[in-house]
Amino acid sequence: MSHDVSNFEKEVIERSYSIPILVDFWAEWCGPCKVLGPVLERLAAQNEGRWELAKLNTEEHPEVAQKYQIQSIPNVKLFVDGSVIDQFLGALPEYQIQAWLQKAVPGKNRKLIEQAEAFLVAGNATMARELLEQVPPADPDYISVRVLRARTLLFDNPIEAAALVGDIDDPKHAEQLDSIRTMARLKEVTVHPERLAEGESRTRYLAAALALFERDFGSALDQFIQLIRQDRYFDDDGSRKACIAIFRFLGEEHPLTQQYRREFSSALY
Repeated sequence: MSHDVSNFEKEVIERSYSIPILVDFWAEWCGPCKVLGPVLERLAAQNEGRWELAKLNTEEHPEVAQKYQIQSIPNVKLFVDGSVIDQFLGALPEYQIQAWLQKAVPGKNRKLIEQAEAFLVAGNATMARELLEQVPPADPDYISVRVLRARTLLFDNPIEAAALVGDIDDPKHAEQLDSIRTMARLKEVTVHPERLAEGESRTRYLAAALALFERDFGSALDQFIQLIRQDRYFDDDGSRKACIAIFRFLGEEHPLTQQYRREFSSALY
């Protein structure tokens, strides 16, 4: 399904809050546009219900073309919740467009997944898990769901969390995957402290790890950073890795991340 845009604000911006809108910026004089147009229309028909195609003639709507900095056409932009989230230029072959759409277009359960992440960040892992259970495995964002589910298990069962994402190797989630695996290893250390070298560093390292799994993030960061200063490479640079894992779990906007980031950098350098 596709249509020519007459009211951009209503038909694209407002509509994109309900369903992703793919906007094909084109003009009558543009030869490649005439090649690309039928391909997009065919794909839109095949994906009805997942996204919609809107065609905007840049000659008839120069103010919209200027606003979105259309300097060459065809230019295809994907609008979600009122904003451009991805785009491509030129008349790409159909298989490349299909691959691009597969990655760019969010699934129907995107808002559910966002709600689950918000609950997780707020510390309500149980509610996050309940929401994530509603997302079917066929959802195109299901890798994100698996990573989030693993994050909800990090403090109850970090070993299971790591197993849940063991086969995922996705650059998009690389930082969170690293955080999950680092914390799972820290849990193993608390269960088998005998694997670490004896001494004061082990005592502090275990205290920091135990504080982490009690969700006392401030105490954990404080002790890991002290250990970076005293014995930087204890447990294969484990304190540095632990701090990074905590920062990634909390997010860059979290007050504790902002509080300890500078101290962490100072301890390293």
